[in-house]
Amino acid sequence: MRIAIIGVGKLGVKLCDALAGGDYEITLVDTNAGLLEKVSQQYDVMTVNEDGRDVDVLSEIGIGDYDYAIVSTGDDEINMTVARFAKELGCKRVIARVREPEYMRHFDFIRRTMGIDHLVNPDFAITLEIYKYLVEKYTLSNGVFTSGGIALIEFPVSRKPELIGLSMPEVKSRMPNALVAAVSRNGKVVIPHGHDVIKEGDYIYMVGEKEEMLTLNKKVHVKGKYTDLRKVMIIGGGKTGYYLAQRLADYGASVKLIEQSKERCQYLSTRIKNVMILCGDGTDIEFLEEENIDEMDAFVAVTGFDEQNLLLALTAKQRGMKDVISKVSREGYLALLQNLGVDMVLNPLDITAGNIFSLIQGEKRVVSSILVQGQAEIVEIVAHRGMNTIGKPLAELDLPRGLLMAAIYRGGEVIIPGGKTTIEENDRVLIFSLLTEIPELEKLLKKK
Repeated sequence: MRIAIIGVGKLGVKLCDALAGGDYEITLVDTNAGLLEKVSQQYDVMTVNEDGRDVDVLSEIGIGDYDYAIVSTGDDEINMTVARFAKELGCKRVIARVREPEYMRHFDFIRRTMGIDHLVNPDFAITLEIYKYLVEKYTLSNGVFTSGGIALIEFPVSRKPELIGLSMPEVKSRMPNALVAAVSRNGKVVIPHGHDVIKEGDYIYMVGEKEEMLTLNKKVHVKGKYTDLRKVMIIGGGKTGYYLAQRLADYGASVKLIEQSKERCQYLSTRIKNVMILCGDGTDIEFLEEENIDEMDAFVAVTGFDEQNLLLALTAKQRGMKDVISKVSREGYLALLQNLGVDMVLNPLDITAGNIFSLIQGEKRVVSSILVQGQAEIVEIVAHRGMNTIGKPLAELDLPRGLLMAAIYRGGEVIIPGGKTTIEENDRVLIFSLLTEIPELEKLLKKK
């Protein structure tokens, strides 16, 4: 499969990392020669130091023979225009990154009139994950994901307290037909192994035979309204803050949105309804106290600076806030925030790259994929002839800790795999993967 990435910023590099291990011929087009040289030293890609807006450049690289063109410059108009050019020149699928709210309201119209197959918006993608966490609490629809004879359920361990303190082998001995696929702890999704122990306050993702899991779900599912969310404070009036404030206000929550720029506050006040827009320094604790930070049900830090979000999230958590969420783009900060107890830490680049990866993987018999708290993904595939995984015992695949073969559905039978289990052609395989392990997941799906 041939893929062109036009505009090689952070997202472009992230996509290179995710796709470089697979069966792809990748071409990067950008005007920044230094960046292209740096990326080409890390990955086996072809680079073109030209302006992607030039139709002659697109023609010279043979864009009409490409399966995908992903346009991710820093300008929405350029992205839509170049995507349109690529489509007109014969590219099979085109994806454009579009972030401005003015375009968000017309996504379907833009796609239809400009012939763009998919539009991606990192700010809106992270907004949806935050909204789901605060309002719905469940990642999965009604707490359940089913496919064939397999079901995966999610529930707070407090609904099944006998699991607290048990290691994974001990859980297996009590529930031989089920597997703990993942645990959400202090806002961090982890895939447990060996002697990892379930702790009080954990959120469990368990997979097994469908009827057995649905029966268990009736006992552990939290019924009724999932949240009593009433008051939310958002720091940062950028695109994420804009989208989130409006969505929470539409839900019925009382939202205070704090932004430092007067000009931006004026912009927000004319476009968002039923939200209190406050012009002030979100890092000023006295100011936050005056605005009753301690009365909030949730606190969300989504400024454009990771360090500010880090400081704000820790401050809110130390004050005993119930739900604290932070946007962080640097990988190094994610573990720090999670280890200090912040409820949810999201990286918009991971989420967007994961979404694009899922679109591309749809060409490779991926049945479905679902994001889990914006940090992991449930991927269901149909094993096809030639895949690296076919016929090998799982113990020999050298799977990373962040990736788990959770269940196999074969000939009407559900298999909870162990180290000696092999994947056979046409198996339906449920995989639980952290978004940081997308490159490793791609290697597994690669042909021999």
